[in-house]
Amino acid sequence: MVTLGFSFWIMGVKNSGVVMISQSFWLVLGLALLLRAWIQQVTTELAVTSKRVVAKFGLIQRNTIELNHSKVESFNVHQGIAGRIFGFGTIVVHGTGGGKTPIPNIDSPLQFRSEAMQAIDTSQDSAP
Repeated sequence: MVTLGFSFWIMGVKNSGVVMISQSFWLVLGLALLLRAWIQQVTTELAVTSKRVVAKFGLIQRNTIELNHSKVESFNVHQGIAGRIFGFGTIVVHGTGGGKTPIPNIDSPLQFRSEAMQAIDTSQDSAP
């Protein structure tokens, strides 16, 4: 979107003011979306400890998810076309009792799911 807005802006430099405002709008919109995605990436924290799966995300409004390993049944990964290309997706943690906890737009969701499941299996195997 930023590239599209910038190219419209460059092409419209010689055009009228109305066209220039429209092209500037697309440039600003693209930059705003890029900034939003960057903030979301920087403020997301994921961890799998020896006892819990922890996810924290948000800058001003902070959401925290903590699930004990014994309460986790499975992880589902949702990736669209853009997610497959750029390596991001949403993980849905299914807990006991039918609870579903989504963790949106994380990097390498398949790797996170694999490592989380491995940590959960290890902790449950070592439990008395």
